[in-house]
Amino acid sequence: MLVYPSSIDLSSRTLQHLAGRLRARHRQIGTRWRRLPVGRQALLALAHLRCGDTYAQLAAGFRIGVATAYRYIREAVEVLAVLAPSLTEAMKSARTKAFVLLDGTVLPIDRVAADTPYYSGKHKRHGMNVQVLTDPFGRLLWASPALHGSTHDLTAARSHGIIHALAVAGLKCWADKAYQGAGRHVRVPFRGRRLKRWKRRHNSSHAKIRCLVEQAMAILKGWRLLRKLRCSTNRITDIVKAVLVLQLAST
Repeated sequence: MLVYPSSIDLSSRTLQHLAGRLRARHRQIGTRWRRLPVGRQALLALAHLRCGDTYAQLAAGFRIGVATAYRYIREAVEVLAVLAPSLTEAMKSARTKAFVLLDGTVLPIDRVAADTPYYSGKHKRHGMNVQVLTDPFGRLLWASPALHGSTHDLTAARSHGIIHALAVAGLKCWADKAYQGAGRHVRVPFRGRRLKRWKRRHNSSHAKIRCLVEQAMAILKGWRLLRKLRCSTNRITDIVKAVLVLQLAST
């Protein structure tokens, strides 16, 4: 097998952040020796999350077994996932903002046509539904646990308690047409083709504000593993949380 050097478009601060968390974890469980030192394990996990490299590719590059690569990456993801902010914590930090932005995305997964609950009719593919909250500048605040791709965005927002949390905090939220009927705290554009001029102007200004959440989604999917997940659906929530923590650490 041929091995070649590559690069990861992340700062050394992100690597140091993950390495520090792994070092604390190793001290906690009393690890004496590892095939890879902490810094290399952190680099291994970042290569997987950021570049989407497979376990076999990473095992060859780092000169370890595929099973070892899997264990090291899983450990790093679990260490990061517990650090992800909860919805309550996100609401506390969002109270200082004028408003928040809400959107949902479907992360593609490798499932077959028989797996109906995972199929999104809107996106025409199998995936997992994740809801994201950002501040008015499009900076990520919170990402939800992953639900089946067939879940509607409004249903997902209600099941995660986002609508209730916004109402309790008294926060205004900008969202797209999928959240029609979410309540007075969630502002959505008008629906229809033949709208009055003032409604068209409202939709135009609404789109200019809400476009920042699309930029946040693009930043999230800059972690290329999220563009095509080939793992168990039970692990996707932890992966999304780990990516969120790393993204917050890098900003």
